[in-house]
Amino acid sequence: MKKKAIISSVIIISMCILVASVLLIEQRSNQAAPEKKYPSKEHTMRLQPELSRTLTEKITVGAIGDILIHDTVYQDAYNGTQYNFNPIFENVKSILETPDVLTANQESMLGGVEIGVSSYPMFNSPHEVANALVDSGVDIVSMANNHTLDKGERGILSATDYLNSIGLPHVGSFLNQEDRQKLRIIHKNGIKLAFLSYTYGTNGIPIPDGKDFLVNLINRDLMSDEISRAKKEADVVIMSIHWGNEYQRIPTDEQKDLANYLANEGVDIIFGSHPHVLQPMEWIDTGDGRKTFVIYSLGNFISGQVRDYKDIGGMATVEITKHISNTGNSIELSNPAFYPTFVSSQRNKNYQVVPLENAGSFGMQNAADKYQEIIDHMNQWLR
Repeated sequence: MKKKAIISSVIIISMCILVASVLLIEQRSNQAAPEKKYPSKEHTMRLQPELSRTLTEKITVGAIGDILIHDTVYQDAYNGTQYNFNPIFENVKSILETPDVLTANQESMLGGVEIGVSSYPMFNSPHEVANALVDSGVDIVSMANNHTLDKGERGILSATDYLNSIGLPHVGSFLNQEDRQKLRIIHKNGIKLAFLSYTYGTNGIPIPDGKDFLVNLINRDLMSDEISRAKKEADVVIMSIHWGNEYQRIPTDEQKDLANYLANEGVDIIFGSHPHVLQPMEWIDTGDGRKTFVIYSLGNFISGQVRDYKDIGGMATVEITKHISNTGNSIELSNPAFYPTFVSSQRNKNYQVVPLENAGSFGMQNAADKYQEIIDHMNQWLR
């Protein structure tokens, strides 16, 4: 009996040791491999915005109007041996450098002195005008206007060669059909801008047979095709267009109709020129939920024309925001603005483009009132 009790005690002690060993192993196992915690529903919801986060890129695009170099302007820029147009823009250079990308309408052909500089009615300007534009912050020029053919194909070739040599992009006039098919796209801060340019005509000067590429004439079918190609390669399509009636401060019905057509075809921004005076800015709502920004005329930025609003121009700007997400990209236009300028001169000398609000210091009467008038005129359809 005593022997059986001893055996039972040994068995019980052995079982206790076994159980204790198992518990110790389990405890060590738990310490070596902590419990895996799966995210709760609340934690998953908090992470979701991270997964669909939208990145944004933003730039400002600007435009100035006619660079129209009359004889009084280029004579003033000549020092007896060379032309220097830089001082003309010195007072507005800080303004022109503000946009990330700036375009200008090169109204007079930059054919250079070798083929003879000239003024109204058949313009040809020194190459050095282009240098001043680059120095002032201009990134691309439009060359499709009613003066493109003033010096024929020779003037276009000379201007194109020079612009290429200084690296200033240009659009609206081309060397050949292949050149015409190449879209002018500027990349800035992750946003691609396609620039197009067309004019209503060339003052009755015929385009040489088989050389339609020398200047883009307004043609809805051609424009529609190029806009379609541009939309496939760029985020934003910008149209510089020469239209309307000279010296008329309100756009014509034809301008309005064409602007609506371009907007619905996919153009995002329209910069107008030709009237030589300012015409208002406006938003055009399209049928697909987009909106297009249009300024019907940017007026003269520099010219020899005076009085009756022909010596008042300025710079229009609009902000472009690109929203980038894993569900696709979208473009938003916002904050249009206009900065009025005035062409100051004294008896056809000392030409300077100055901010209109400061024009009183340069001899303009009632400059403050004129500034407010222009601001109201340009913004009247944005309110």
